Amino acid sequence: MAISNSNSGVDTSKLFNPINLKELPHLTHYVSTIQTHQNPLDHDPYFHTDQGFYVSQSDVVLRQITYDLSGTFATPFPLSAYHRAGPRNQVFFHPSEVRAAIVTCGGLCPGLNTVIRELVVGLWDLYGVRQIFGITAGYRGFYWREPVELNPKLVDDWHKRGGTVLETSRGGFDLNKIVDAIENLRFNQVYIIGGDGTMRGAVKIFDEIRRRKLNVAVVGIPKTVDNDVGIIDRSFGFQTAVEMAQQAISAAHVEAVSAVNGIGLVKLMGRSTGHIALYATLSSRDVDCCLIPEIDFFLEGKGGLFEFLDKRLKANGHAVLVVAEGAGQDIIPRTDSQKQEKDESGNPVFLDVGVWLKSELNKWWAREHPGELFTVKYIDPTYMIRAVAANATDNLYCTLLAHSAIHGIMAGYTGFVAGLINGNYAYIPLDDIASAKNPVNTKDHKWSWVRSVTNQPDFEKS
Repeated sequence: MAISNSNSGVDTSKLFNPINLKELPHLTHYVSTIQTHQNPLDHDPYFHTDQGFYVSQSDVVLRQITYDLSGTFATPFPLSAYHRAGPRNQVFFHPSEVRAAIVTCGGLCPGLNTVIRELVVGLWDLYGVRQIFGITAGYRGFYWREPVELNPKLVDDWHKRGGTVLETSRGGFDLNKIVDAIENLRFNQVYIIGGDGTMRGAVKIFDEIRRRKLNVAVVGIPKTVDNDVGIIDRSFGFQTAVEMAQQAISAAHVEAVSAVNGIGLVKLMGRSTGHIALYATLSSRDVDCCLIPEIDFFLEGKGGLFEFLDKRLKANGHAVLVVAEGAGQDIIPRTDSQKQEKDESGNPVFLDVGVWLKSELNKWWAREHPGELFTVKYIDPTYMIRAVAANATDNLYCTLLAHSAIHGIMAGYTGFVAGLINGNYAYIPLDDIASAKNPVNTKDHKWSWVRSVTNQPDFEKS
């Protein structure tokens, strides 16, 4: 059977199934004057480069690892695979010639400072790189401010801090100014940390660098607290966000049970996906209803939210309602100007579903139960969640992501992302990541578990 493996230089004909190994761009594809060097890790006394230490070109990670052997459901072929991340025995940069730039873009996320710190420490300690610079204030920082020189002593405690010490911003993407600055400042490694909009910008930067045939490697490290980046298992900071969201839900539960007919209403992050709301609901077990962008809901009538909450209040005397910020945007009344409003990154500006729901709940109760006690306690922990330092699990993840990115870029790969796939670190083309989405699959077991622990309606109108 034919094997699809476009120009990768890897023979997959002996593998057990048709494999589509995703080709990674490499500097040698468009720069002909590059020399190779033995990996400096060979001479690192703290590494023992025995057999199997270096990752080979034929070492891959499969994107799909579950199959139905009964044949009831067709298995999609060819199987997608990605090169496994890790050090290679040959590198395409001499450490003394590396000038690395690190930039953070978009909103905050737990773990940003850990990634920055580990990029600096990894480049310095593993590969002996001494010219490492931070680009401040996001993409505009390439042409707007002078870069900041970084070293391990400077970044020593950054992993204990929330936010990004390099500062960040949205917008400011001017392709020619950015690439001109990269060329003029003689950067030859660029590490870009950001969300889906940032990754789309990274694709454009890589394409322009390739068009100019510059000896500059570009790597992305996907950052989104919402966990809405596709292909990878999860984005860094997500587990910390769920942990903090659970604390907010616990507080809402205390407020609700302490009031007569009390409702604790928590709005969590999730513009287009409800992963934080879903996982926080499952982990807290105090939630009576979870509303996410992937599920439409309505308020009034049979099968609606108000009917459900009325039954819960009569049965338990309290209820906890969790809503993702992107849920219900289609049913919140908007003025004409609000319909057209965009943020600096070009995203539609969302109305506050939490404030709107609180208002609608109070109107409903006053209309249906006049004179009876009723309390809605609204908690919005958005900035508390995204501004904290990463927990232990995310710190470890950030470290391994940073080191994976360094190993890949030193090996001459470019236009790629380092990410976790089925528990293994892999290199994924930037194009794939920039276009991949990760919505909550409301047909799988996780959403069924939400329904089973909340017993909430499916909000289908009869």
